[in-house]
Amino acid sequence: MEELFKENDIEKIANILQCEWKKQFNSYRFTLADEAGSRKLILEIYPDIQIGNKKGNVISVLTENSHLQLQFCTGYVVSEINQEVTFYSEFRGKVSGLIVEKEAGCSMYANVDKEVLSGDWSNLGPEVMLSGVALSLTESFIEP
Repeated sequence: MEELFKENDIEKIANILQCEWKKQFNSYRFTLADEAGSRKLILEIYPDIQIGNKKGNVISVLTENSHLQLQFCTGYVVSEINQEVTFYSEFRGKVSGLIVEKEAGCSMYANVDKEVLSGDWSNLGPEVMLSGVALSLTESFIEP
């Protein structure tokens, strides 16, 4: 399996999020804040680390009020238009995603059925539709 987070990937992520990053012992750390300085967020990427008896990528987001983590991240998609990065993992037809925004916002969706990503969203309730719309960028990168 090819390494997912090389230094050029880290640069690409930092450029979209317009933030500084630092290489730490086994991770990359990004510090984000909104223009008003009212929201702050730390994004940490741990490439190819030990998770139980396997190796994988871990994405962590830390704020004043929360800690979110996506284990076994299998890819990421950058959106220049939205100025955000979507980190995702896929397992047995279910997709989980952690979306980090330039303005220090973050959303997480877990165990979303792959079919919801490209289905007819008008048939879904708004509480389900939002996850399909948010993670639809990942559809072309996920194995059929």
